[in-house]
Amino acid sequence: MKVITFGEIMLRLSTPGYLRISQAKEFVATYGGGEANVAVSLANYGIPVDFVSRIPENDIGRACKMDLQKYGVGTDKIIYGGERLGIYFLETGAVSRGSKVVYDRAHSAISEIKPGMINWEKVFEDANWFHWTGITPAISQGAADACLEAIQKANEMGVTVSCDLNYRKNLWKYGKKCGDVMPDLVAGTDIVLGNEEDAAMALGIHPEGVDVTAGHVEGAAYESVSKQIMAKYPRVKKVITTLRSSVNANHNNWAGVLWDGKQLFESPQYQITHIVDRVGGGDSFMGGLIYGLLTYKNDDQKALNFAVAASCLKHTVFGDFNQVSVEEVEKLMSGDASGRVAR
Repeated sequence: MKVITFGEIMLRLSTPGYLRISQAKEFVATYGGGEANVAVSLANYGIPVDFVSRIPENDIGRACKMDLQKYGVGTDKIIYGGERLGIYFLETGAVSRGSKVVYDRAHSAISEIKPGMINWEKVFEDANWFHWTGITPAISQGAADACLEAIQKANEMGVTVSCDLNYRKNLWKYGKKCGDVMPDLVAGTDIVLGNEEDAAMALGIHPEGVDVTAGHVEGAAYESVSKQIMAKYPRVKKVITTLRSSVNANHNNWAGVLWDGKQLFESPQYQITHIVDRVGGGDSFMGGLIYGLLTYKNDDQKALNFAVAASCLKHTVFGDFNQVSVEEVEKLMSGDASGRVAR
């Protein structure tokens, strides 16, 4: 059993504590990016996983690769090329002030990737699962083409494909709209994660007969979107949505739903009252979901519950990567949220 993820990894520069960027005299350096975050989660859970990307062959690129290796992620499918690793700056919000991200990723190594640079047949020769996100095709035409190339080869080789639609309006800068590119990619995908905004912007799908502006979104909205996605893309077997309601920057309510074509599964809701770092929350959900679907065969409820509990715990961990174990997630799933010292 092996999972492959493909996308951009960046150098993350965070202000210490809750300082604003204008106040910072130094930054905390870590690494992160949607698909790499999923890979680290899976490695923590004992699932063999390779991360595929293109990074510069310099000290920053090599340090990034070493960081992934530290968590047990396979890096031998990463190719070298280009001149720089993308960077993002993070200012962590507090109470009524939201967090802020500033990107510095133009002309990054992966933005200049082209089809044919990666031997996908070799990448997938011992793989069972391939994961991509809507961030990758938003980077550049070359990245979108390479992503489509990977999906088509995965389909050809019988590899399960999952995606997080992850609509990011600030990234679609190269002349194509999200709705022009994403449908061809989703057509080759088996498992789809995304909320109603993602579905609307990426696929042109909106809830039918439900007012999503009413302040509380009912399950019927997600069932409607899920049914439409499955009708438009027959390959899709499950549609999953994360449910986040934000009381303030430090206090969120967190849950999820899963539609399998017949039934809508709903998870317990967690109140996360003292958020340490919410960046990577959705990726930790996806990592937990893939683990759950691979481990708890034919038990979509348990797979969903694992994903929600795993991503709840991620909010307590600094950095993009969710550094928690299966035992810790299952403990929270069992109802033990006491946070007592383990010794």
